[in-house]
Amino acid sequence: MKNFEIPTKAQVSSANQAIFDNLQAMVGFVPNLYAIFGHSENALGDYLALQNRKSSIRSKEREVINLVVSQVNECIYCLSAHTQFAKMNGFTDEQILEIRRANINFDSKLDALAKLVKSTTERRGHADQDVLNNFFAAGYTKDNLIDIVMVIGDKIITNYLHALTEVPVDWPLAPALERETA
Repeated sequence: MKNFEIPTKAQVSSANQAIFDNLQAMVGFVPNLYAIFGHSENALGDYLALQNRKSSIRSKEREVINLVVSQVNECIYCLSAHTQFAKMNGFTDEQILEIRRANINFDSKLDALAKLVKSTTERRGHADQDVLNNFFAAGYTKDNLIDIVMVIGDKIITNYLHALTEVPVDWPLAPALERETA
């Protein structure tokens, strides 16, 4: 574990203290990864503004993006948190595993989204052209594409922050994916 202490409410700015109070009221606790943002005067508020911005992406689609990006980046913290959010959005345990694999059998439109997100994340923005074509053929728009890139960026921020700080996961742990054999 990296030597990165999780600040308490008393150790952060007054603006961050107010955000901690809001998180406590909404989630029931201040998630460790959000608390880490409290080391910065502005980062927590900025991140939440990005995360909560208006979007053409529905909440279920957002969780597909969050899970796929976090799987590609191997972020157990975000996989664990977003497994819980995916369940709150109506996904089953098996569906969540399909999403993480970017191989969704229960919804062809979400499958096109997951494949685009995986290709975009793995290839650092240079998604495979066939995957992009299938994404548009599934009914997504240019507006959706821009909003999807915003969500990918949002999730990369927290994936990288966790990789750098290794704060303890304070969500029920997401199950590991079985390695697929070729």
